[in-house]
Amino acid sequence: MVDGDNGSSSPGKEQIPCPDPQHGTDTAAVPVAAAEGDREVESLAHRIQEAVAVGMRHRFWETQPVGQFKDAGDTSLSEGPIEPPAPLSAVKPEPYNLPALYEWTTCDMDDEQTCAEVYNLLTNNYVEDDENMFRFNYSKEFLQWALRPPGYFKAWHIGVRVKATKKLVAFITGVPARIRVRDEVVRMAEVNFLCVHKRLRSKRLAPVMIKEVTRRVHLENVWQAAYTAGVVLPTPFTTCRYWHRSLNPKKLIDVGFSRLGARMTMSRTIRLYKLPGSTATPGLRKMELRDVPAVTRLLREYLSQYVVAPDLDENDVEHWLLPLENVVESFVVESPETHEVTDFFSFYSLPSSILNNQNYSVLKAAYSYYNVAKKTPLLQLMNDALIVAKQKDYDVFNALDAMHNETFLKELKFGPGDGQLHYYLYNYRVRNALRPSELGLVLL
Repeated sequence: MVDGDNGSSSPGKEQIPCPDPQHGTDTAAVPVAAAEGDREVESLAHRIQEAVAVGMRHRFWETQPVGQFKDAGDTSLSEGPIEPPAPLSAVKPEPYNLPALYEWTTCDMDDEQTCAEVYNLLTNNYVEDDENMFRFNYSKEFLQWALRPPGYFKAWHIGVRVKATKKLVAFITGVPARIRVRDEVVRMAEVNFLCVHKRLRSKRLAPVMIKEVTRRVHLENVWQAAYTAGVVLPTPFTTCRYWHRSLNPKKLIDVGFSRLGARMTMSRTIRLYKLPGSTATPGLRKMELRDVPAVTRLLREYLSQYVVAPDLDENDVEHWLLPLENVVESFVVESPETHEVTDFFSFYSLPSSILNNQNYSVLKAAYSYYNVAKKTPLLQLMNDALIVAKQKDYDVFNALDAMHNETFLKELKFGPGDGQLHYYLYNYRVRNALRPSELGLVLL
C-alpha cells in the first residue's frame, strides 16, 4: 500500500530564504511565499499531467484499487470504495512467494531483540534527504508507541529475513485506524515503515511486501488503507509541505540544514530566532491521564471540520497523546478559574541522524501533531509549543501546512522545507483533491 523503499517524506531541509518584497531583505527567516490552497491543487494536477505526458508508469499501482492518473477530473466516478469487500474465504490464505533466498517473519515489537533489529534496519536504511545529509532515526520507544495502538495486530508487523543468516533485511507495517472521510467512518490500516536494505533495492521486494501486508489486512476484514510518501504515485488526494522553525539556528546552519540569509551574521540570526524564556499562557501544564476525556472531546469537536480526519475515542487519545518521554509531548491549558481544559498542543519526537559530520551526529526534531486552540489564540499556543520544545533542547520544530497550521507558520518564523508529503488512500476514492487545510490527519 506504499511504494518505493520507504513510505514517508524525507527529513528534508529548509529552503534557502529569499527576499520577500513585502518585508524587505533584512532577515534570515523570510521564507519563500507559500502557495495558496488552490495553487497547491493546480500544482498537483500539473505534476500528474506531466508524469503521464512523459510516459511515467507505475506498473504495480496500475493493478491496484487506487485512484489512477487517467481518472483525474472524471466526475462520473463515485466517492468511496473502489472495489467491494471480498468474502474472507476468497483471501489468499498463504503468504506471497519471496525470492528463494528470503523468508517472511512476523516482528514482535514486544521482544527487545526483535525491536532492536527493526531499529537497526531503519536507522541504517530508511528515509534520507536527496543529498544524503540526514536520515530518520526513529527510537525503539517511538517504534513501540507507533506500532502498538489499541487493537493492533502483530501479524501486520512484517519482516523479511535472509534464510541462511536470519538477518532482517526488509520491513513493512500496518496498524488499525478509524478514519472519517466526510461523513463516513471507515476502518482502515495505516501503512508505514516500508524499508528495504540498501543492498537489496534491485530485488523488487517492495511490491510483494505491499501485497503481503494487504493480504494480512484483508484477513481482518479491513479493505481500505491510508499511507503517505515523498514521491508522486497514483494518486494523492492531497499534498502537504513541511515547514521548519529554527530553535538552534547555529547548529542547523553548521550541519547544512539551513543557511545564513543574505547580509545576515550568525549573531543576528540567533537573535532573530530567540524565544522567550517562559510560556505565556496561564494554566499551561503537561497533559495527565485525568485529562483524556476533556482532550478527547476537544479533539473530536475540532477534527469534525475537516474532510479527512481520524475518528478517535478515549483509548486512542490515551495512547497517542499521553506524554511519553522522548516520544510524544502534550500540554493542556487548564482555566485557573473554572479548571476546565480549554486548549492543548502536542508534538512528537523524530530525530534524524546527521551523516558525515564530525561535530554532530543527531538532529533533534519536534513534529507538530494535534493542536486545538479554543480559548487561547492559536498563535500564542503554538509559540508556547516552540518555547517548550526549545526548553527540551530540540533543534528544530517542524509542521505540515495541514489543518489551521498555515495561519501561524509565517508569523512564527517557520520557513518552507524542500520536502512534500503526499497523502493516499487505498481502495477508497476521494473525488476531488483536497487543500492541505481540509486535511485533519497526521500520519507518523
